[in-house]
Amino acid sequence: MKRNKAWGENLSHRMEALAAIPAAEPLPADAQSAFEALLQALEAGDVRAAERAGDGSWHAVQWVKRGILLGFRLGHLVEMSVPDGAGPGNKLQFFDKSTYPLRELTLEDQVRIVPGGSSIRRGAYVAPGVVCMPPMYVNVGAYVDEGTMIDSHALVGSCAQVGARVHLSAGAQIGGVLEPVNASPVVIEDDVIVGGNCGVYEGTVVRGKAVLAAGVVLTRGTPVYDLIREQVYRGTPEKPLEIPSGAVVVPGARAIKGDWPRAEGLSLQTPVIVKYRDEKTDLATTLEAWLR
Repeated sequence: MKRNKAWGENLSHRMEALAAIPAAEPLPADAQSAFEALLQALEAGDVRAAERAGDGSWHAVQWVKRGILLGFRLGHLVEMSVPDGAGPGNKLQFFDKSTYPLRELTLEDQVRIVPGGSSIRRGAYVAPGVVCMPPMYVNVGAYVDEGTMIDSHALVGSCAQVGARVHLSAGAQIGGVLEPVNASPVVIEDDVIVGGNCGVYEGTVVRGKAVLAAGVVLTRGTPVYDLIREQVYRGTPEKPLEIPSGAVVVPGARAIKGDWPRAEGLSLQTPVIVKYRDEKTDLATTLEAWLR
């Protein structure tokens, strides 16, 4: 059940107050319990590291990110090794901050985690119906909505926001960000398909129903050429790169200016929007529903 607004305001004020304490000073006795409340709220989806405003823009929730960073200050290095099943005395060795163990899920969470080495860190929200193919990783502060598939070797970075019914194909990298706290994380909206070995970084927003073909890489500084609308989309220091809703993006190339690059036939890789989703595109992706 979602907690009320007053509860959220109290937690945000406590996180801000704790984060403001200088690193050289000790934290108060209740810091651990306040941090635990933040982790539980993140895992329940009651709070998020980024939120969508009424105009459709996404913004980092700074107090949440400060609280996540507080967890690293509170924790100490511990062994988290587990047996690897190869025989007595054999184990997979892991060492991390005590405040960030793996998240424990139960059957009631209704998340499919196929055996094979996947990990979800504490403080991540993973909705019912999510499918996790091995090995994949979801970091702290991430939000993964209902019906999404995270395929093998895919990463959902810290505080990244992934919508409902998204397919993150094998090897897809959804970048995360904790610092600076005002930096918005990568956002993948509902019904997006992210192809194999794609990389989406630096706060890029991929709007609903877009399709990223295999190998597309998007960063704040990446120009994206729209052949249909004859526009070029770029991020700025103040605003992230945005991929329009329904856009079908494929890897492309653009010529490098200058006599020598032209003589050598050199070009730079750049994403290109070749179409917008239509019934034919949707029919080609109906297999996703069967896989779930």
